[in-house]
Amino acid sequence: MVGKYRHTVDPKGRLFVPAKLRDELGDAFYVTLGLDHCLSVYTEAGWQAIVEKYNALPISQARKMRFLFANAAKCEPDKQGRFLIPTELRDYAGLKQEVTFIGQAGHAEIWDSEAYDALEAETLTPESLAAVMEELDF
Repeated sequence: MVGKYRHTVDPKGRLFVPAKLRDELGDAFYVTLGLDHCLSVYTEAGWQAIVEKYNALPISQARKMRFLFANAAKCEPDKQGRFLIPTELRDYAGLKQEVTFIGQAGHAEIWDSEAYDALEAETLTPESLAAVMEELDF
């Protein structure tokens, strides 16, 4: 999944799946807590891979993931392509009205647009991009 898409959360807490991500996400997908106060969106297969990895962990390690699963929601968009983001998830990510979907290769993230714009403005420089690429051996 790639790209950046802006959408609006309606008064009922529903959000449109960006048209370019609909096929990739499929008829059902999972939304849960993400890093940096965003939401992470996983396909059914991507979520199943997380579950399998979780199930292979020793119990002492698995308990660290309890909040990820406790706050996950299986989402099935309606015919218009809208899905409901539970209040707890909207609150965690600080989603107000305008949100930004970003593709992250195997999953997507949902950000409050103002928060994402601030993060991008702060961190997206040629120097920081070069440093990250060097750190990751690109």
